[in-house]
Amino acid sequence: MISYLFAILFKIIYLVIIVVVLLSWIPIFDTKKEPILTLIKIYDYIMAPFKAIIPPIGMIDISPVVAIIVIQIVERLLLKILIGIGL
Repeated sequence: MISYLFAILFKIIYLVIIVVVLLSWIPIFDTKKEPILTLIKIYDYIMAPFKAIIPPIGMIDISPVVAIIVIQIVERLLLKILIGIGL
């Protein structure tokens, strides 16, 4: 049961990252209004460690790609441990 809740949490994290990255490509959205503002705050909180380590390459920010890869690794390890102990 707990492993299922963590799996859902990780899917929400992936969704937030992907939605904010896609919205950054479309300039018609007002980022000062809800719910986009809340998504951006969550995104900034998740991405802060990655952006501190990985600088943009020219005009391209690869930190979301690296973040998704790292989060997937953490998810797999955590779920494997939780399922292994029966949670």
